[in-house]
Amino acid sequence: MDPSAHLDDLAAFVTASPSSYHAAADVARRLTEAGYRTLQERDDWSDAVAPGARLLVVRDGAVIAVAIPDDADGLTPFRILGAHTDSPGFKLKPEPRLDGSAWTLLGVEIYGGPILASWFDRELELAGRVVDVTGASHLVRTGPVARIPHLAIHLDRDTNSGFSPDRQRDTVPVLGVAGDPADVLGALAGAAGLAPEDVVGMDVLTVDAQAPERFGLDGTLFASARLDNLSSVHAGVVALTETTHAGAIAVLAAFDHEEIGSESRSGAAGPLLPDVLERVSAALGADRAAFHRALAESWCLSADAGHAVHPNRGDRHDPTVRPIAGGGPLLKINANQRYTTDAVGSALWSRVCAAADVPWQPFVSNNAVPCGSTIGPITATRLGIRTLDVGTPLLSMHSARELCHVADPARLAAAARVFLSAAE
Repeated sequence: MDPSAHLDDLAAFVTASPSSYHAAADVARRLTEAGYRTLQERDDWSDAVAPGARLLVVRDGAVIAVAIPDDADGLTPFRILGAHTDSPGFKLKPEPRLDGSAWTLLGVEIYGGPILASWFDRELELAGRVVDVTGASHLVRTGPVARIPHLAIHLDRDTNSGFSPDRQRDTVPVLGVAGDPADVLGALAGAAGLAPEDVVGMDVLTVDAQAPERFGLDGTLFASARLDNLSSVHAGVVALTETTHAGAIAVLAAFDHEEIGSESRSGAAGPLLPDVLERVSAALGADRAAFHRALAESWCLSADAGHAVHPNRGDRHDPTVRPIAGGGPLLKINANQRYTTDAVGSALWSRVCAAADVPWQPFVSNNAVPCGSTIGPITATRLGIRTLDVGTPLLSMHSARELCHVADPARLAAAARVFLSAAE
């Protein structure tokens, strides 16, 4: 896929994936169209898992996809691309409608670490899942219905010298004016084709409603919500469907809840990936010892967006390692294992990018600016497999709308193809 077509497809994927639940569903849809078969975790997999099989498992907002080579057996190692489906934002509280004196408001709870100021004065839609009285889940989205308003400068003359919103008082979205029939639960139920009284649970977030868009005088910039980390999930899907699999079992592991620590049944710290890998190996004839022998030869590529050097605040970056947008995917390095890359992983990444004909850039944090982390250290700790951290360079990470160079997402996918095929 050329960079322009890849970017168009990424835009379509982000648009179709306003929540982690939508992202997992769209990954499953794309892979089903490519010949993958969905497995239920409660079922016996022994007849489904076989050399040449293409399989996927969906758990809430997470999805694991497995491509087994034709010559696989119980000792065949894994090549895993790990990413996450969730993004920072605001999640609806259990009683979402709030009645103010002049406005109808939306009760929300901050999810993860969004740049709060970026969410003000933009149209927001509601998206996620609702659960009915039978326990069935339904994906929902409403279109733009809400907005978090700034206080006018006439009412706060200091707003440009130190905007620091109160996380409870100032981040409440407006739904309409007082007296309007703003029925939040009714709107969500209607989006699911249900009666309001049939909705008994919901996991719904506010989502930026603006479409992804290329811009810039020469069209080299791309702005979109949720590039952290749907850009990596999309790269994994593209790589998985375009890879000739031989020598390793290719796995896409797209987890939920990374933005809040990954500690959930669908997060990287949970049992989902180890359980799937062990069941696949067992169905291919591996006993416990053989499974661990396969893990010893396996690799995980933890793909999560990283930071390009900021044009106005270069002082927040390392003084000599200055990754740029358009310079290719990042190899993320941290001495304190916030990223898992070591010298062996660096050598592998160098070979992968050379085979893919893709430029790449190292990333390391300024010593005075603590860095974030990824699913990489969690996966390495849970499974004991060799892991390295990479990602597309962004500006404005955790903003409601992030930015990258138009060429970099396709480069990550090209490197992921080589990695998953074990062709370096």
